[in-house]
Amino acid sequence: MSLALPDRRVVLIDRLIPRSHVVDVVLITGGALLTAALAQISIPLWPVPITGQTLAVLLVGASLGAARGGASLALYALLGFIGLPFYAPQSDGTHLTGLAAVAAPSFGYILGFIPAAALVGWLSSRAWDRRFLKALATFAGGSLVVFAVGLPWLAAVLGLTDPLTVLEAGFLPFVVGGIIKALIAAALLPAAWWAADALQARRSGHAGDDAAGDPRA
Repeated sequence: MSLALPDRRVVLIDRLIPRSHVVDVVLITGGALLTAALAQISIPLWPVPITGQTLAVLLVGASLGAARGGASLALYALLGFIGLPFYAPQSDGTHLTGLAAVAAPSFGYILGFIPAAALVGWLSSRAWDRRFLKALATFAGGSLVVFAVGLPWLAAVLGLTDPLTVLEAGFLPFVVGGIIKALIAAALLPAAWWAADALQARRSGHAGDDAAGDPRA
């Protein structure tokens, strides 16, 4: 039995690994760990540093699909909340956890990762991640979902009521980094699909050769 939804549309990981309950659990856990690892990466960029956290959300969602992608990011949020140093570090290198993390203006973005991964996974199961322009639209849409959840949270925590001030605080500084990450993901996924299809064709070719060489065939 699988954790996936009844919709059996194929996402990237399904082209590489046979589906099973155990595989789903491993992939969901692996996606959470990948997000935690990339969240620790920070590259100086104007106007704010760029981290790998949102890039991981896009890649996990596209690779695992809606159900497993969303579950993976939910697990990521939960593990960071209970005390593991999974979220992107603060400026002093420390990690917020528990209620301190919930009270931070940025926690809404972490919650937004869950529906963002699910949306990206849903679109990817319909082949939107296999061509650059559709993939770019998919990942841009996923990034906007993060902001759609994160900005109201930021406004509530900081007590902001002016929409322009909210955008200046929680959206505009991250636009450049978001575009870069969407472009990276949109380049990686079609390339990964090309490699996965080539690998499958090679496997099928070897299987055909083996059958042709079998006197019982």
